[in-house]
Amino acid sequence: MQLTTPLAIDAQQLSKSFNNAGAAESDSEISLFKDLNLQIHKGESVAIIGPSGTGKSTLLSLLACLDTPTSGTVTLSGTDLNKLDPQQKAAWRAKNISFVFQSFHLLGELNALENTQLPLDIQGVDNSNQQAKKWLEAVGLGERTQHFPAQLSGGEQQRVAIARAFVTQPSLLFADEPTGNLDSNTGENIIKLLFESSAQTQSTLVLITHDEQLARRCDRVFKLNDGQLQEVSE
Repeated sequence: MQLTTPLAIDAQQLSKSFNNAGAAESDSEISLFKDLNLQIHKGESVAIIGPSGTGKSTLLSLLACLDTPTSGTVTLSGTDLNKLDPQQKAAWRAKNISFVFQSFHLLGELNALENTQLPLDIQGVDNSNQQAKKWLEAVGLGERTQHFPAQLSGGEQQRVAIARAFVTQPSLLFADEPTGNLDSNTGENIIKLLFESSAQTQSTLVLITHDEQLARRCDRVFKLNDGQLQEVSE
């Protein structure tokens, strides 16, 4: 990845701490991490690994501006979302950011097609149905558009989630343990699909995972441990 590529994510002096209710005054604050810096270039794929409980998912939420840091700043594609009002921030995220989660987060009362086109419907896109069908076909579910989540396997549900994530052509994609609920063979297919779709849309991919082998598929790998974020050399 050339250093001249514009920054998609620029996190500076990022800190996050929580009040520990009921603890002694000296232990009243829990600090997950402090003064983290992370720059991710447009089109890069970056993995963040580390033990459970170190704050990887919290860091992902901060990078996606779903959560507010205790201190520090996050700039996405040159925009400081925390300077926008709530409505502007939500609109910016809806247009530029998508997510793929371990637990799929599909709406049970909507079929695969309806789940996929939902982000476009929220944005008021006219041809949401056609675009959703295109992405379901791209992930191999062209014959399953009318099936509801309960009628789909775990791998199929994750495919719907990936189609939904990419249907808006996001510039930033955040994935939190996207294969955690899948068997190894299905997970392998999902990861291949995730990377192929990211390359097709030229999205910047930030991936949280416990799987170091999966992490090595990314352009760069960072490890979060004991409040420190360090790049892992090959």
